[in-house]
Amino acid sequence: MKFIVLVFLASSFQLFGQSVQLKNGDLLFVTHQNKGLSSAINQVTQTSLHTHFSHVALVEKTADRLWVLQATSPEGTVRVPLAAFVEETESDGCRIVVYRIKLRWEPHFKRAIYRAKSILGKPYNHSYILNDSSYYCSQFVYYAFAKDSIFTMNPMTFKNPKTGEFNQKWVAYYQKLSFEIPEGKPGCNPNGMAASTKLKRIGEL
Repeated sequence: MKFIVLVFLASSFQLFGQSVQLKNGDLLFVTHQNKGLSSAINQVTQTSLHTHFSHVALVEKTADRLWVLQATSPEGTVRVPLAAFVEETESDGCRIVVYRIKLRWEPHFKRAIYRAKSILGKPYNHSYILNDSSYYCSQFVYYAFAKDSIFTMNPMTFKNPKTGEFNQKWVAYYQKLSFEIPEGKPGCNPNGMAASTKLKRIGEL
């Protein structure tokens, strides 16, 4: 049995061509697509030329497998094998960049994973307005590490930074939901998280 487990782990690393040895609690940032809300998210939240992310997820490492904990539409908060996560991401033409919390701020990872798993099965938060019954991707990760004060909530913006006008994709999106755009409401996003000084970039899968 031990031999099978070791072979599985070795083949999984080889499959992804990883020079990165994933650890429990690592963060997987997914690059944006030039379409739909992925592009809209990146346009209003990009913090530098090096961060073009529209999704973030959390790694759980067990004795025999690597898992990804995430909030995604339409599934909601789910736990999926890393292999499935990588396959789906690559099929969308996106890349996965691994970030790790720096040792100085290293949290209680088992507690963070437990908190994330405690809200599996919740629906996706399509409004991006904070609540306790649904979660979007970065809100899910924020919740996992909330007791460790790794990330902060900041006023959200849905405006194009170049024009100061609301991004038209967001205007159409909230009109469809019959919601007012939650401009200035507290929230978080993948680009903002990746820009945190408490994280370090490890590499790509």
